[in-house]
Amino acid sequence: MTDFASLLVPDRGQKVRPIHLVDKEGFAGWAKKRPAEDRALLEAQRFDGKTGFAFALLPRGGDFEVVSAVKNAAELSPWCLAKLAESLAEGTYKLADGEPGKASLGWLLGQHRFDDYRSKDDEPEQGPRVLLTGEPAKVERTVRLAEATALVRDLVNRPAAELGPAELEQAVSDAATELGARVRVTRGQELEAGYPLIAAVGGAATDARAPRLIELEWGKPGDPRVAVVGKGVCFDSGGLDLKSAAGMRLMKKDMGGAAHALALARMVIAERLPVHLHLLIPAVENAVSGAAYRPGDVIKSRKGTFVEIDNTDAEGRLILADALTAAAEGEPELIIDFATLTGAARVALGPDLPAFFASKDDLAADTLAVSDQVEDPVWRMPLWEPYQEMLKSDIADVANASNSPMAGCITAAMFLKRFVPETISWAHLDTYAWRDAAKPGRPKGGEALGLRAIFAMLQGRYSSH
Repeated sequence: MTDFASLLVPDRGQKVRPIHLVDKEGFAGWAKKRPAEDRALLEAQRFDGKTGFAFALLPRGGDFEVVSAVKNAAELSPWCLAKLAESLAEGTYKLADGEPGKASLGWLLGQHRFDDYRSKDDEPEQGPRVLLTGEPAKVERTVRLAEATALVRDLVNRPAAELGPAELEQAVSDAATELGARVRVTRGQELEAGYPLIAAVGGAATDARAPRLIELEWGKPGDPRVAVVGKGVCFDSGGLDLKSAAGMRLMKKDMGGAAHALALARMVIAERLPVHLHLLIPAVENAVSGAAYRPGDVIKSRKGTFVEIDNTDAEGRLILADALTAAAEGEPELIIDFATLTGAARVALGPDLPAFFASKDDLAADTLAVSDQVEDPVWRMPLWEPYQEMLKSDIADVANASNSPMAGCITAAMFLKRFVPETISWAHLDTYAWRDAAKPGRPKGGEALGLRAIFAMLQGRYSSH
């Protein structure tokens, strides 16, 4: 992984290239104060301070200064320095005025690449672009955020052939070894007996990609217990309700919820939040074989609820149901789950906004407030009780998919709600975990969406304990 800690360092008077940040309102006034030769150079480069992410270089003897356009020079966004980090020559830089603050995140992530499968023979080695900051106390936390985001991206980007349930288990085990946490893995007959929905969804895969429930625990038993659940479908063919070729193309990303959950767990532990953390990742491949579960099957869940399988491509909610049940058995005060759960959420909100469901209004309010502050947006959707009617089964307690084409992400959330006791605060994020088009600091591919918002919410709730 990229050595982010070497790219953001405290300002100790090192020799630097200054970066001047301007916006369209203030550019003219700023330019008037510059030497005439600077104004001529900016005009020659057609730099007017209005075009987002545009920048110009001003020669200074054998070196240069940078002028960059941002939306608001007084309030920097996380991504306003990302284009510079991607494009500038190697060296050390510093803002001419003020501190980078949350814009440091984009500076770091602008230099991260997932290039495990690219030949490097013909690519020139790009040296690091180092940013100085006068806020050394914020460096470590920003680096952790960048590392967590990069972890999600790298896991989601990895091909399914190289990231199955076993490899996901290894990623959790590696984190536990590094961070001093405990890991427990349930598989085989124990999984079939204790987590029948997880076992059923993963039952068609080969032995090498057999289903399992991966759990990590960390913290003191006396601290508030927080459970984090992540959907770990390492590849989703749709099962016997087979997806189309186009629908299957990106399904390596269907473990994006697990990637978010693991990244969040790593941040919680690194921050030493005073919680008793319980991470649960049901890891499966939804494959096709003679052992595949079938439409019309009825499966008794860990909770005891009988679930009729209406659609084998609605598998994520099944494995989450057993994992949520297990999480609730520990009596946590808060459960959070991440899942690439429904296409309906993308139809409703597009690729950038995770559909966010919360069982308690205070949990929703806390999360929405901090999501604005850290500029990691989520959008609250309703847990609309009348839509439970859409999940009726003629022969079982509940069907796993709606009998209506409407409100798909809501009915999926309502299915999950059945497996979380009303006494426990619960948040569910239906996230895309992917970026269809590149933006500065945010390449096309796997993406962390909602991760920073949830982490900020946990910090606000538990840092004062």
